[in-house]
Amino acid sequence: MKQQLEQIKIAATEQLQNAETIEALEEARIKYLGKKGELTSILKGMGGLSAEERPIIGALANEVREFLTNAIDSKKAEMEQALQDEKLKKEVIDITMPGKRSKVGNLHPLTKVLDEFKDTVIGMGFEIAEGPDVETDYYNFEALNIPKNHPARDTQDSFYVEDNIVLRTQTSPMQIRVMENKKPPIRIIAPGRVYRSDAMDATHSPIFHQIEGLVVDKGITMADLKGTLEALIKSIYGDNAKCRFRPHHFPFTEPSVETDVQCFNCGGKGCSMCKGEGWIEILGGGMVHPKVLANCGIDPEVYSGFAFGIGLERLVMGRYDINDIRLFYENDVRFLKQF
Repeated sequence: MKQQLEQIKIAATEQLQNAETIEALEEARIKYLGKKGELTSILKGMGGLSAEERPIIGALANEVREFLTNAIDSKKAEMEQALQDEKLKKEVIDITMPGKRSKVGNLHPLTKVLDEFKDTVIGMGFEIAEGPDVETDYYNFEALNIPKNHPARDTQDSFYVEDNIVLRTQTSPMQIRVMENKKPPIRIIAPGRVYRSDAMDATHSPIFHQIEGLVVDKGITMADLKGTLEALIKSIYGDNAKCRFRPHHFPFTEPSVETDVQCFNCGGKGCSMCKGEGWIEILGGGMVHPKVLANCGIDPEVYSGFAFGIGLERLVMGRYDINDIRLFYENDVRFLKQF
């Protein structure tokens, strides 16, 4: 058995010297030191030795095991170091080479103008309110004084999910949600996506963005609405921007107004952009209808308020002289990188 141990040591040493890969080292370890290895087999046969031979053979077996283990670990460490050195040579970085500049994106023009709008109204004491894109018929229409079969519904061809569930056609439902849960004074804007069954063309889209504004407090008048809108328009289009107010009708405001801004292209003289009128409509608004206040549990004899709704796309088109709404949604980098 002593001779077998010496032969195992010699054979294993030779195999380790010839091993050129870590896998080959592992094969050698399993062959000699594994559970079914040659050295293990010899150790299992020690039970047949005499009491005098057993400690001598055991000490020699342990010596061989320790020798082979150290030899394998040493050879493996050398191989791993060689692989690491080779890898580092291949992955050398020349720090003197010029770097590649990363491309940085820009804010979408809709986001850019909306952020500016938010900054302006926050400075005026407004808060930002957000709500669901999918609304009930009650919040989208009925609570806004637009009952079923009302003619105003004809101008808002809607996407219905169920009989009484609809993709919101405006962000006005946030007026109701806020007034139901907050007592006056109230000053909020509600920006967000809205949906109408419109055919896509240069000025229409089935998905667009609206900014709803609402103020409710004691003593609010049409003069407050007019002053607020003039300040907002000048903040977006500059101090020289001119606007006008025309009587109109909305079911949820009384009295109601349409607000126009003087054409940016012709300065009010009349051109193709403003269709020869010299003015471009940008928003609608008015004093909150007393019935709407009452629907939300607010006494219209004590409180009054104004509301307005602005189409963000129309606002941005006027700001940057864009003549096709589809450009906002086509993700054409040639268009977007201008902003």
